[in-house]
Amino acid sequence: MLDDRTTAAPWPAAYPEGYAVVDVETTGLARDDRIISAAVYRLDAHGEVQDHWYTLVNPQRDPGPVWIHGLTSDVLEAAPLFPDIAEEFASRLDGRVLVAHNAVFDWSMIAREYARASLPVPTRQRLCTIALSKELALPLPNHKLESLAAHFGVVQQHAHHALDDARVLAEAFRPSLLAAARGGVRLPLLECRPLTEWSDGPARPRVGYQAPATHGYQPRSWRASRKRPPCPYPNPGRYEPGGLLAQGMRVAFSGDTSVDRDLLEDRAVEAGLHVATSVSRLTSLLVTNDPGAATSKVVKAASFGTPMVDEAAFSHLLRDVAPAPGSPAPSSPAVPPPAAPPAAES
Repeated sequence: MLDDRTTAAPWPAAYPEGYAVVDVETTGLARDDRIISAAVYRLDAHGEVQDHWYTLVNPQRDPGPVWIHGLTSDVLEAAPLFPDIAEEFASRLDGRVLVAHNAVFDWSMIAREYARASLPVPTRQRLCTIALSKELALPLPNHKLESLAAHFGVVQQHAHHALDDARVLAEAFRPSLLAAARGGVRLPLLECRPLTEWSDGPARPRVGYQAPATHGYQPRSWRASRKRPPCPYPNPGRYEPGGLLAQGMRVAFSGDTSVDRDLLEDRAVEAGLHVATSVSRLTSLLVTNDPGAATSKVVKAASFGTPMVDEAAFSHLLRDVAPAPGSPAPSSPAVPPPAAPPAAES
C-alpha cells in the first residue's frame, strides 16, 4: 500500500478533510429515473478507508435494465423507500466531498431523490474521478471504471453492483489522490447545487406501472449558447451503426439528457468530434433519448436518414473514438502512475 509519506512535498493544505466515494444503480438515465441501490465508502483526508455502507432502494416502479444491474422487482419489493434511508445516506456524505466516476450523474440522481423527499442535500462539493484522471494525464485507453481500476491494479469482482463499484473506485481513488498530492495538482472540485426547479407533476410513465403523483424535475426550456473552437479534423461522414465514432464527425444533440448537456458536449469535443447546433445532411449522428419526439432536429434527422443513438449508447461510443488520419499520438502523462508498493506495505 502506498503511503502518503512518500510524497515529495507536504500534503496540500487546500485538500478536503474527508471523502465519500459513492456509486448508485438506477432504473435508467433520464431525469425521472430512480435510485435502486447505493453504496458509500468513507475515506479520510489521505484516502484511507474508514467504513462502508450499502442499501437497496425500492423505486416504486419497474427496475429498468435488469440485465445490467441484476436487481429485479422481486428483489426490490421488500427494500426500503428512499425517504427511509435518506437520513443514513446523508450522514455518510455529511461534511465530505462526494467522489464518483462520472460524478455529475451520481450527484444528479441523489439530488433528485432528496428533492422528491423534500429533504436538504447532504453534501456541498463533488469530485469526478474521470476529471481527476485527466488532470493527472493518466495513460488510460478510455475512461471506463475498469480501465482506471486496471491502471492501479484493482480487481473488479462484480461490475454494476453498487457496493463493488464503490469499493473499486475507493481503491483506485487513493493512489490517484496521492499522485495528485505529490504533483501539487489542484483537485477538480465542483459545487453540488441543490435542485430547486420542481413542481407537482407525474413522472414519465413506465409500461406496466401506474405511477402515483410525485415531484418531477422541470428542466429549463432554454440553454445559453457556447462558442466552441472549430474542429481541427475533416468530417469523415456519417456514423455507421455498430461501428466506431471517428474524429471529425458532426454530432448534434436533441432533447433532455441525464448528464449535463455542456458536459456531454465537452466530452465530444475532447474526443475530437464536431458539436453541431443544428441537423443537416452533413450531420454524422444525432444523440437523443426520445427518437420519436417532434423536435426540429429529430424530424430533420429522420428525413435525412441521419443515424440516432440515445445518451447511454453515445457515452459508450465516446470511450473508443477512431483517430483522424495523421492525428498525433497521445502525449506522455504529466504525472506518472504511483511507484510499485514497498515490500512492507492502491
